[in-house]
Amino acid sequence: MLTCKELVARSSDLLDGELSFRERMAVRRHLMLCRNCRRFIKQMKLTQAVIRHMPESQGSDLDDLAAFLAQQRRDNP
Repeated sequence: MLTCKELVARSSDLLDGELSFRERMAVRRHLMLCRNCRRFIKQMKLTQAVIRHMPESQGSDLDDLAAFLAQQRRDNP
């Protein structure tokens, strides 16, 4: 079984869909048993979603960004 440290090391590959079937099954098995790693992966997914929605220009309004982040947090408890 994977350790928490091994899961964290594979988390980017997991989120990018780059794990083999066997690796995905090992990750899923670990996530079923480990609440902390489930929280970690959930936070990583939220971070990816926020980054995808961030404006590319440097002149973005920080208040709009803060409101967006707050809404994402409410939508994904």
